[in-house]
Amino acid sequence: MILRSLLKEKIEHSLLVSPVTALLGPRQCGKTTISRLIAENHDTVIFDLENPVDFQQLSVAPMITLQPLTGLIIIDEIQQLPELAGIIRVLADRREHPAKFLILGSASPFMMKYASESLAGRVAFIDMSGFNLQEVGSRQLRKLWIRGGFPRSFLSEDERTSFQWRQDFIRTFLERDIPQLGISIPSASMRRFWTMLAHYHGQVWNGSEFARSIGTSEPTARRYLDILTGAFVVNQLQPWHENIKKRQVKSPKVYIRDTGMLHALLFLDKDAILQHPKLGLSWEGFIIEEMINMLQTPCYFWATHAGAELDLFTIQKGKRIGFEIKYSDAPQITKSMLHAIEDLSLEQLFILYPGDKNYTIHEKIQVIAAQKMYSVF
Repeated sequence: MILRSLLKEKIEHSLLVSPVTALLGPRQCGKTTISRLIAENHDTVIFDLENPVDFQQLSVAPMITLQPLTGLIIIDEIQQLPELAGIIRVLADRREHPAKFLILGSASPFMMKYASESLAGRVAFIDMSGFNLQEVGSRQLRKLWIRGGFPRSFLSEDERTSFQWRQDFIRTFLERDIPQLGISIPSASMRRFWTMLAHYHGQVWNGSEFARSIGTSEPTARRYLDILTGAFVVNQLQPWHENIKKRQVKSPKVYIRDTGMLHALLFLDKDAILQHPKLGLSWEGFIIEEMINMLQTPCYFWATHAGAELDLFTIQKGKRIGFEIKYSDAPQITKSMLHAIEDLSLEQLFILYPGDKNYTIHEKIQVIAAQKMYSVF
């Protein structure tokens, strides 16, 4: 079992300072497992809304059921009954708070809508994904990249079992999870769209092109994109705009968040990935997801229509920092990097690559081994 101690500490701290903690992430990323570990340290009552008995109890008489309870109350899959947020608000507003709530959800926009409106000022949100490199260890970097971070995929006994689990997840997600969110889109249409996104992984969103390809309107294509983003399986990396005399890209880049799912959607096994044209972009998406998880600050990409670009940009403690991700044995300085340093006034630019040594190639450019990123940043 892989201990997720930092995530566990973050949740425990939130429970101390907030009456309600919402743990949000994709299905099967380990939310239930970590909530059960936290439950061991508290006087806890657990409701799983995929259990018909618990669902019936909280849908018919939620106040009668929850009001007498003390300690920690965990409600799993709360998106099944989003109206519970109003009940939880009433209980959280009692003068004395005999209970704390940990609610687990799998669809961000749907949960955020109800929780933000009903639990404003009372809820702390924690986003969760599958395993990250810090949790599994640097020696497992390639395995994490190939299989992705979903626990059952990463921990499978062999590559074949891992790949099959991901294929099964995709089918279940489309045929069961999406309809449960009240979204009436045929699973075949959504799978075709998701697969198209996999082929566009790491590229700038072009709504009209997607709309033409799937035979629908541009707003509908955008709605599909937002649904998958809200279900934590796609990331829309937003562009950064600078006040410079250059035309800059204003549409987001799209990434399949978990590279294991990307490889499954493209039907790429361990060996095929290394020969595929998407190799570099797969690596880029993997490192970007790790960096966003690690930095915990708003992250963007930057690009101009003239061709200059930066894979990741953020501001930490007032310092502008850029990141380039290269699947290369010995990354080199490019004109694009120098333009980014000048146009964005970067303090430092880091190149992340799959090697094992850190070194400097310019006064403002350092090459960092991806396996060492958590000890550097």
